[in-house]
Amino acid sequence: MSSSRGTRTRAARLISPFLLTALATTGLTGTLAAPSYAVAATLEAESATLSGGARAESAHSGFTGAGYVGGFTDGNKGAASASFAVQSTAAGTGSVAIRYANGTGAAQTLSLYVNGVKVRQVSLPATANWDTWATRQEPVPLVNGANAVALTFTTADSGNVNLDSLTPTSPPGTPTDPPPASLSHQAETAFASGGPASASAVPGFSGAGYLTGFTATGARAVFSVSAPTAATRQVAVRYRTPGANAATITLTANGVPVRRLTLPATSGAWAGFTTDAPLRAQLNTLTLRTESGDNGDLQLDGIEVTGSAPNAARGATLPYTVHEAEAGATNASVTGPDRTYKTLASEASGRRAVVLDQTGEYVQFTLAKAANAVTVRYSIPDNAAGTGNSASLSLYANGVHSKDLALTSKYSWVYGAYPYGNDPAQGEAHRFFDEARTLTGEFPAGTVLRFQKDAGDTAASYAIDLVETETAPAAATMPATGFVSAATLGVTANDSGDDTAALNAALSTATGQGKGLWLPAGTYDISGSVNLAGAVLRGSGEWHTTLRGKNGKGGLFGRGGTSTVQDLAITGEADHRDDGNSDAAVEGDFGSGSTLQNLWIQHSKVGLWIDAPTRGLLATGLRIRDTYADGVNLHKGTTGSEVSQSSIRNTGDDALAMWSQAQAVTDCVLRFNTVQLPLLANGAAIYGGSGNRIEDNLVADTVTGAAGIAVSTRFGIPFSGPTTVQRNTIDRAGGYEPNWASKLGALWVYADTSEITTPVILQDNDILDSTYSGLLVSWQKNVGNLTVKNTRIAKAGGYGIEINAAGSGTFSGVTVTDAATGGLSLAGGFAVSRGPGNSGW
Repeated sequence: MSSSRGTRTRAARLISPFLLTALATTGLTGTLAAPSYAVAATLEAESATLSGGARAESAHSGFTGAGYVGGFTDGNKGAASASFAVQSTAAGTGSVAIRYANGTGAAQTLSLYVNGVKVRQVSLPATANWDTWATRQEPVPLVNGANAVALTFTTADSGNVNLDSLTPTSPPGTPTDPPPASLSHQAETAFASGGPASASAVPGFSGAGYLTGFTATGARAVFSVSAPTAATRQVAVRYRTPGANAATITLTANGVPVRRLTLPATSGAWAGFTTDAPLRAQLNTLTLRTESGDNGDLQLDGIEVTGSAPNAARGATLPYTVHEAEAGATNASVTGPDRTYKTLASEASGRRAVVLDQTGEYVQFTLAKAANAVTVRYSIPDNAAGTGNSASLSLYANGVHSKDLALTSKYSWVYGAYPYGNDPAQGEAHRFFDEARTLTGEFPAGTVLRFQKDAGDTAASYAIDLVETETAPAAATMPATGFVSAATLGVTANDSGDDTAALNAALSTATGQGKGLWLPAGTYDISGSVNLAGAVLRGSGEWHTTLRGKNGKGGLFGRGGTSTVQDLAITGEADHRDDGNSDAAVEGDFGSGSTLQNLWIQHSKVGLWIDAPTRGLLATGLRIRDTYADGVNLHKGTTGSEVSQSSIRNTGDDALAMWSQAQAVTDCVLRFNTVQLPLLANGAAIYGGSGNRIEDNLVADTVTGAAGIAVSTRFGIPFSGPTTVQRNTIDRAGGYEPNWASKLGALWVYADTSEITTPVILQDNDILDSTYSGLLVSWQKNVGNLTVKNTRIAKAGGYGIEINAAGSGTFSGVTVTDAATGGLSLAGGFAVSRGPGNSGW
């Protein structure tokens, strides 16, 4: 079963309180933390407020009180909850003891909420059987007075435990120093580049460690912070200075400097400093970076952002609500489920879609949240020449016609064999779906949105896969300092002229002035490379500023230096894969410490193709849709870079890849991404390299020739160091490879062109409803240092675990249920070492 990623080890030694500081020049203050603890009392679970299928039971012995609470079963996943009323005499960090039974044989998880806010995912190790009970102690933030403490079976949890009681507890006596603050954002889990590294040598930190090494210019830690609304919010920085000198470092919010922080000297003690920062609604980046003139003489424990919302435990924290068409109200037919390649349903999210093929047919949804923007994933038939049909689809709000959506098949429907073309005479049609987005005007919560085929909507059929609704922010205005508008440098939006040369000239001018280039709202047509060499390029938002390619050409090209690109869309006009003649949306060398943030990329050959000597690149908040090859490829020699908090869907090759071609990709990570429907190759893949990781992602609905996640020597140079795949959920993945007549597993370790003798660690993954085998290890070469730990394989069309390789591996906490052809197929001489907690194979 999947174990927790959120439970953190806390230092045993108590630490000094936050220092009280005052900066007369800024009016910013630090805070003094006072000790406070919950009142001890045992609360029986059967007396808690139960919902979502949680229920009082007494079938198993050993409980206290009148019974225990069950119902945290797979049928109640995403709903079952027990909420306890906890009284505290003061505000601060207390703890609760959770008494539970877990007879599944592997660690299971529930999510711990306090006053409606998720604190962490809690891992509950297996007990000997269902009549044996254990206790798990967890720290919790409490307010003075009444608190609601809930244990909930969310969609990110494995559930399947029984709860007996909850006991709020206090440490004995009154310590002189409180425990570390419960920080909402730990430094050791932030993205770090330019020098900072995780450490744990100095006690007193919260979480699992801290960051040290900020003294070099450009050293940075970037936190992903979600906010429910746009507002200026309090930010508490927890830090220490090794000596008696104040530390200086610059705070940046979403790429815009907020202020230089002067952090008073602590002479080795941990302390807190409070400031504020303007945050957008939804996902933000808050960065602490050593700029020119800063000394960076600190070690960073993390930050606490008042009023921030927890990020998704797995997958990206996304700004929109997804409405699956088959879950809506409809008078039309539903196609699927079907995973057969070249069927419409096989390319739909969840393998089902609604088909409107008669006038008056519709699918509709009721908005739970207000929205002013809609994205529709759809398919309409192509024309005989393969050049595309265009047709409208009618949108209604509460029964009143709102607008006609303009749809086309120009960017869908490719034909033939790999690398696929645009000629229907080649047959083998696939890639049926495309997406259209539009601003709609304001729709309040409760609005019924109907998508209907009216008499004037001329496509023979409309397959609706899903609809995303969101509140798109208004077009942003240029920051008061640090930017020059492209409009003043000869770049004109919306004129349909080729803006490539003008943009390059404007970027050169702005960069020479030490400023960023601001792109006002509008569309800018490009037919070649827009070059970035230590440049800053910023638009007024993904819904408002667009770079539009022509005939497969046009994109951003990194030529070294530290660059930042954010808040704009890049839409290509490619209509099939042409590796030799088409451009990537973003490509090249991005030097050291570059950032790509809040980019919407669609209809290009590739989303991101990053090359050496790129080091420390952060790509975050991306929407990459409908590319003809890879979504993202961290290519040869890329080092220390991260792709996170991004949605990648309907790619023509790997959605996310690290490819060590000629040079090793090193110490890179793909994390907290949501990947859907790669049509060829894998949801996420590592091809060689060292120290690379795939973690905390959601990967779903691979189509053909694909695994959900792959560790492979198929391309590039051999692995030279450890590789980790952890805390991912892989759903409805794996696919048939027709060229090899092979059935690929949902999680696949593939020793093809070379052996894999360096460590491969697969842990805390959930592999659900696999098309073929859940875990596949192949192909007859040596896989010599494999560790599989705390992995749940639930429902597989083949084996739970299929191994056809030489080598050896250690398996513990690996459970298999409902595998069609058996729990384990073992061939090739592979030696399995079984640790504790395995079952079903």
